[in-house]
Formats: sequence, structure tokens, C-alpha cells
Amino acid sequence: MNETEGAWVSLFSGGKDSSWALYRALEAGLDVRRLVTVHPAGDSYMYHVPATDLATLAAESVGIDLVDVEPDDFEADAVTDSSAQGDDELEPLEAALRELDDELEDGIAGVTAGAVESEYQTSRIEGMCDRLGCELFAPLWQEDPRELADAMLEAGFEIAIIQVAAHGLDESWLGRTIDHEALAELEELNDEYGVHVLGEGGEFETLVVDGPHMDRRIALEYETEWEGTRGQLRITDARLE
Repeated sequence: MNETEGAWVSLFSGGKDSSWALYRALEAGLDVRRLVTVHPAGDSYMYHVPATDLATLAAESVGIDLVDVEPDDFEADAVTDSSAQGDDELEPLEAALRELDDELEDGIAGVTAGAVESEYQTSRIEGMCDRLGCELFAPLWQEDPRELADAMLEAGFEIAIIQVAAHGLDESWLGRTIDHEALAELEELNDEYGVHVLGEGGEFETLVVDGPHMDRRIALEYETEWEGTRGQLRITDARLE
């Protein structure tokens, strides 16, 4: 791979963090030619899990071709050690990127990722990029969570919460749009329960339904599913407006 020429690839779930990394890459003039979405079958240490199928709609709105990576066996209970599972989960992604390196003109120059504070995720992605001989663009890494969230809203991101799993987050948060009022409440929940303002610990998951990098808004119809302490949206219909 050539570290100065070639294509950029964005690790992309449709959630706010990977979408922000993609948006910032485009703003910086990086030549992003593919989005890559990993579809875990169960809970994952490495990847954003819920509603990754909606990434297809998001990619269509962004206007960049999407590559789906669907490993054969991603069951969380198949590996008891989180470190080993993280490495195992990375293998299909790395294999997909090697194929893209052969396919894309001038190969892959770099990869974008949306990690904020997860050393677990970032160290593995950095190691993968080292093996692939490409750069890593991680514009959220170790930035202040509230400042990042404010920047997303200021840029025009419309962010919907599609899953919650944390003390202090009840069913009323499902389907809620993150705005400044919601961020203020999340900061209070951070003080009281330790909820990460950006949900970095898996407290909540999101979908960016509109933004400056998207041509058309994603319209969702859904029902909420609540399981006592956690819940998610069951999407009944999703389309580009």
C-alpha cells in the first residue's frame, strides 16, 4: 500500500461516531471511496451492533459505495476472553480491507474510525492499519465528549437514539433525537450514574438520520421494545425521503 496515494475507507455503522469520522474526512479532502460495515451476529466488543442494516440506506444518502462484512461466526459466547474475541472479530474486516486494497486503484491510503476513548478498539485498529501499511484517521480520539456532541449538532447532524442499556436511561430515550437539552440530561446522568455523554461504553447506540454529508434524510417507522433495564427500536420501515 502507498501511504500518500490511494483511496480512503471509512469504517461505518451509520451511528454518530463513525459518521462524524467520515464527515470530517470528507471535510479534510480525503478521497473516501468505500464505506465498510461489519455485521456482528450478536453482542460485539469491537463493533456497533444494532441496526447495522440501516447503514445501506445511510451509504446511499452519502453517495459512497458500501461493502458489507458478514463473518460466519460472531457469537459473543464463542470466545470467553474479550481480548481474543476482539482479535477474532478483526480478522474478517482485515480480510475485506486486503481485498479492497487489491481492487481499488492505488490501493488503500488510510482508514477512518470513530473511536473516542476506547483503547480496546483503537489499539486493534491501529495494529490492523500497521499490518496493512496504511494511515488511521481518528478525529474523535481523546476529544472532549460534550464538545464533540456540540460540534455534531452545530454541523447539522440529526441523531436518533436506537438502543439504550444503562441506569438512568428509560424507554423514553428510545427514538429520541439528541439535542442540547438531551445532552444536558446526559451530562447529569454522567454525574449520577457514569453514563458516557457519547455512549462510548455502550450505554446507548445511535443512527444519524440526516447530516450535511447526506443528500436525503432517513425516515424511520418503528416500535419500541423494552426489556426492563434496556431496550431498542424495532424498525418497521426505513426509507430515504
